[in-house]
Amino acid sequence: MSTPIVEVRHLSHRYSVNWAVRDISFSIEKTGILGLLGSNGAGKSTTMNIICGVLNQTEGDVLINGIDLRKNPVEAKRHIGFLPQKPPLYPDLTVDEYLVHCATLRRMAPRAIRAAVERAKERCAIGHFSKRLIKNLSGGYQQRVGIAQAIVHDPQFVVLDEPTNGLDPNQIVEIRSLIKEIARDHSVLLSTHILSEVQATCREIRMIEQGRMVFSGTMEEFDNYVVPNSLTVAFANPPAEAELAALEHVLHVERTGPGLYRLRFSEDETITERIIAESIARGWHLREIALERCSLDVIFAQLSGKLDNNTR
Repeated sequence: MSTPIVEVRHLSHRYSVNWAVRDISFSIEKTGILGLLGSNGAGKSTTMNIICGVLNQTEGDVLINGIDLRKNPVEAKRHIGFLPQKPPLYPDLTVDEYLVHCATLRRMAPRAIRAAVERAKERCAIGHFSKRLIKNLSGGYQQRVGIAQAIVHDPQFVVLDEPTNGLDPNQIVEIRSLIKEIARDHSVLLSTHILSEVQATCREIRMIEQGRMVFSGTMEEFDNYVVPNSLTVAFANPPAEAELAALEHVLHVERTGPGLYRLRFSEDETITERIIAESIARGWHLREIALERCSLDVIFAQLSGKLDNNTR
C-alpha cells in the first residue's frame, strides 16, 4: 500500500478558549480529488490553513509526503500548491509576470522557471493571455490564473478553496474539468460548502461540522446517509390534494403547478412503489416521479447526530 501524500493526525486548534477544530484525522492519497465539505464556520478554513502551513495547530500532526509540516515547514511546503478562496492575484501584472513571480517565491531554480510557467499556462489554457494584464481578464480566466500559480512548481498536493465561487455556469463546468485533469497526476483537496460541487468532482469526501469530523468515506457511502424526505410527482389526471395527503406516511402535499405536486414523507422505502400502484388503481396517469434529497443543513444535522450517538 502506497504512503499517503497527506496525513492528518488528531488535529485540534483553539482560538482563545474556543476550539475551532477538534481531534480530526484523515489521509489523502497521491492522486484523485478529496472533497472537504462543511457549512460556513464549520472549521474547513482552519483545517486548510493548518495543512498548508499558514497556521500552526494547537495539537496534532500534519505530514506532507512524510515530512512533518511543523518541524520542517520549508521542505514540506515544496510539495503544496494552494488556491485560497480569494486568489492572491496582482491585477496590474501580466499573466507571465505574475506566474514568474510566483515561481520565484516557490524558490524554483531560475533556469527552470520559464518552462514551468509555460507548462502551467498550457495546462490551464491561458497561454493566449500571456501578455494580458490580469485585471483585464474575466472572472473565469482569473480563476485559471489562480490555479496556474498553485501548480506552477508542480507540487504533489494541490489545495483549492471554493474554486468555482462566483463563476457563471459555463465557467463552473470548465473549472471542474480542469480540476479533474489536474487530479490525474496530483492529489487535490477541494474545500466547499456546496454539496453539488463535491458530487460533481470528488470520489471521496470528508465532512466537518462544529469542528469535528462527522463523515469520512466515498461518495457512494455518503449517498447512503442522505435519506430522501420528499418527492415530486406529475399526473396527467391529477387527484385532489386531500387524496394524496391521505396516503400512508405522507406528511404534507404542496401543489407546484398544473398536475405537479411535492410530497414530504416520513422515512419509507416503499413510498414510490405505493404511489405508482395508487396511480394505476385510481387512474391518475402518473407521468413522472422523482425523489429529492435532504437539504445540506439537514444532512449536517443527521451526521452530527450519528457522531453524537457514537461517542456517548
